Amino acid sequence: MSQTVRFALIGTGNISGIHAEAIRDIPGAELTAAYSLAGMDAFCTKWGCSPTASLEALLARTDVDAVCITTPSGMHGEPAIAALNAGKHVLCEKPIEITVEKIDAMLAAAAASGCILSAVFQSRFGEGARTVKKAVDEGRFGRLTLCSAYIKWFRTQAYYDSGAWRGTWEIDGGGALMNQGVHAIDLLTWFAGVPCEVKAHMATLAHERIAVEDTAVAALKFPSGALGVVEGATSAYPGWNKRVELSGDKGSVILEDDEIKFWQFEEERPEDAKIRSGGGANIGGGAANPLAIGTEGHRRQIEDLCNAIREKRQPAIGGRDARNAVAVIRAIYKSAQTGETVAVV
Repeated sequence: MSQTVRFALIGTGNISGIHAEAIRDIPGAELTAAYSLAGMDAFCTKWGCSPTASLEALLARTDVDAVCITTPSGMHGEPAIAALNAGKHVLCEKPIEITVEKIDAMLAAAAASGCILSAVFQSRFGEGARTVKKAVDEGRFGRLTLCSAYIKWFRTQAYYDSGAWRGTWEIDGGGALMNQGVHAIDLLTWFAGVPCEVKAHMATLAHERIAVEDTAVAALKFPSGALGVVEGATSAYPGWNKRVELSGDKGSVILEDDEIKFWQFEEERPEDAKIRSGGGANIGGGAANPLAIGTEGHRRQIEDLCNAIREKRQPAIGGRDARNAVAVIRAIYKSAQTGETVAVV
């Protein structure tokens, strides 16, 4: 811990408290400042950091090494690029941005600055998720055949009514897929790779006064030839745990939140019985409550970012990785809107 990594937060809405608590729990990390258009003073009083009058003033501070961006989804790009240009490392809440064009601009700024750009996908840091990834990398599935993600969550009308940006294309970037389903879709692309094309349908079935989907389905085709589906919803009362299923000609796995619910391979290994006995990180899923996610996943990811800064390496989840889930979701939206099969780019 030769270097304390000093953080600032841009945005002090609901998720900012998760970041602040996670930073507090990491040796060698410190929250020094925050900037927000609303709620900043109360947040800074609670978490013992300094309020800052403007974004420019925040980025000029010499006691800030990295910023966590916790603004609404479609408001990540501008402060992220400004922070990178100011020589600060950046961690964006999911999704990293809501269009691939904005993400590509952020990636270009990161490359020019030499600073780290990352996005929060805390589900990757669960023991269950890492166990599945290891099995994929070791080829235990044989040839992958079916790779699917299911996000049957629920959000009340009051959730959408709680902020003018919620349920909008302009700032939320979409609905059940872009805001809620992005975590499971990220896991799916991490495990199986990015689909090459999608065919989709979407609808708004259970909510009023929102422009975006609360229910969506998509068929996926992967470059390997594997097929799959995505089901995403905030219309499925009472809300189920997110689930990723992988099947191949040598084995199959079901991961539900971070719990391995099914684990069977043609070639049994000594560790398989223990894996089937259960266990996983306390990551939390938010199936019915967006704040019921715990801080452990964020703590692990921010700790990895701190170590990456000290070791001058890329973090476990780089900005280009974070682009993948958004590219898939944007292709799903385009397919649903046009009725055509759409390539993921």
